[in-house]
Amino acid sequence: MTAPIILAVDTKDFETAQRWIEATRESVSVYKLGLEFFLTFGAEGVNKIKSEHGVDIFLDLKLHDIPNTVGMAASAVSHIAPRFLTVHASGGHAMIKAAVDSLPGVDVTAVTVLTSLSEEDLFEIGFANPALESAVALADLAVRAGAKAIVSSPLEISAIRSSVGDDPIIITPGVRPAGSAGSDDQVRTMTPRDAIAAGANFVVIGRPITGAWSKGPEAMSDAAKAIAAEIAG
Repeated sequence: MTAPIILAVDTKDFETAQRWIEATRESVSVYKLGLEFFLTFGAEGVNKIKSEHGVDIFLDLKLHDIPNTVGMAASAVSHIAPRFLTVHASGGHAMIKAAVDSLPGVDVTAVTVLTSLSEEDLFEIGFANPALESAVALADLAVRAGAKAIVSSPLEISAIRSSVGDDPIIITPGVRPAGSAGSDDQVRTMTPRDAIAAGANFVVIGRPITGAWSKGPEAMSDAAKAIAAEIAG
């Protein structure tokens, strides 16, 4: 039985991406294909992954532009029918709604505050409020615009869940298994089990699983199973 894990398939090698999926299907619910993958293989590559492996796709493009452009971009990937498509919540109500209107069968997913940003980074950019307040405000805005899912740091999960209610899906990157070394490029982190307990529906995990690939498919499968077991408690 799969766990609420979204695996970040961060590779430029198409065959490797396919092998990662096959190695982890027992434990992983959704596969995240990001901008690097999309720019390398295009919509055709994403569609091939989806059709050949029969998996749900989190298409992480983080669209952010004027409403008309985002609406047209969303329409351009409608034939892929990913389960999730990301946009930046900071693009505003009209922009998010344009994506939602273009993809009625997809869970448009609004990214609040990137997990790589510290409080100091936010104020340097020009945010008026700290990460917690900013993320909650952006989540509220996105849900009002029709977004069905929210991406937030683990540290904002509880506050966002309290604000938006039970229906919106909360997806959380920046999670690390208990005892995991390093935080990579994530600043605000939490364990997968704690993130789910705080109110997240899915956790996004990359290198703690994909890093085991160097030891072979079985090692990668075991890494995914171990995290799934940790979440289940």
